[in-house]
Amino acid sequence: MTRCPSYYSASINEESNYPTLQDEQSSDIAIIGGGFTGIATALELAEKGFSVSLIEANKIGWGATGRNGGQVTGSLSGDEAMLKQLRKTIGADAEDFVWNLRWRGHEIIKRRVAKYGIDCDLKFGHLQTAYKPSHMKGLHAFYQEALSRGMGEELEIVSAADIPNYLDSPIYHGGLLNRRNMHLHPLNLCLGEAKAASSLGVRIFENSPVIDIEENDKIIIKTQHGRVSADRVMIAGNAYHRLGRPKLGGMLFPASLGNMTTAPLGDELANQINPQDLAVYDCRFVLDYYRLTADKRLMFGGGTNYSGKDSKSVSAELRPAMERTFPALKGIDIEFEWTGMAGIVINRIPQLGKLSDRIYYCQGYSGHGLAASHIMAEIMGNAIAGHMEEFDTFAAFKHIRVPINDWLGNQALVLGMWYYQLLEKFR
Repeated sequence: MTRCPSYYSASINEESNYPTLQDEQSSDIAIIGGGFTGIATALELAEKGFSVSLIEANKIGWGATGRNGGQVTGSLSGDEAMLKQLRKTIGADAEDFVWNLRWRGHEIIKRRVAKYGIDCDLKFGHLQTAYKPSHMKGLHAFYQEALSRGMGEELEIVSAADIPNYLDSPIYHGGLLNRRNMHLHPLNLCLGEAKAASSLGVRIFENSPVIDIEENDKIIIKTQHGRVSADRVMIAGNAYHRLGRPKLGGMLFPASLGNMTTAPLGDELANQINPQDLAVYDCRFVLDYYRLTADKRLMFGGGTNYSGKDSKSVSAELRPAMERTFPALKGIDIEFEWTGMAGIVINRIPQLGKLSDRIYYCQGYSGHGLAASHIMAEIMGNAIAGHMEEFDTFAAFKHIRVPINDWLGNQALVLGMWYYQLLEKFR
């Protein structure tokens, strides 16, 4: 299947060209899904010496992995819900557990890019902006916690008066500069990780939708033209699969994320609007996020659509926000626009678990998947290798399962986000 016509697909370093599964294969581990979760777990396991087969329905990085905003930040999906549950189980260590989790994905990605020489436009620097004066209270609180944990050299409070030094925008009331956070080309990162995994012996199959999983002495994964037998299986399809529905149904719901890129701005205009080449998002519940690409376009995203359907025109929805943010870009051409489906969890905590003793699943990053998928892949790789402590911690989290179909679940999400947007007016 061809990729969606995004900026990322138009700027691939080297397109993937893995075969379709057309025969019988056998491996220690089989992974279903060729996005960040599947590819990163396959690489973890290959580095540990396991034989791995990975089966992707479309192309590597075809789903949300290759369509997101490209920001690697310490913003952790479900952090408050995690803390609430962890305080009951591990007590005073809960805060340390969650804080360290925030930055773990950064280190995994940096190590991997360096180790395998992956060209993915990796840059450092991020600004979380205050859309309202009241948002500064939360940014100050986070900054104080970061200072107490030794991150003082990497973070800086930016006053409203100093915003012009970072962004040519009239709409912000200050922000928090974070030099540890990163931004990058996610599709090239995933394709680079897939190439690294393949070099270590992982057998990757594209355009091979899984139609059935049978569990006997071996677990048999069936596609239209082939099959893989394995001792253990991991399902890593997130919002793009329908496997394991008796248990996974009602656990995760798709939400459409819109993104677009302008025509190249040129050095002068790019430096005018974003002189320090920072990734940016604001403090709202439904936020805008943006950054400059390597070829000096503005990539701008936001306006999550919780109906489960793609937007009719991403640029029509996002252009007003972009031009309000950067008046200097009024009327500029939009050359790419696209959507991708994120997997939304009601309490926002990533879901790790088992369908049976030998079939694992990992999903649900609620729009924060770039860093979180690499963290969870490391945890899954360790679990499959027999080190279960962190997996057990996540598997023990209590999730809300909605006993209704996906359409009704998405309508519930729409109502929930309407509620949060209403709260936003009073923050």
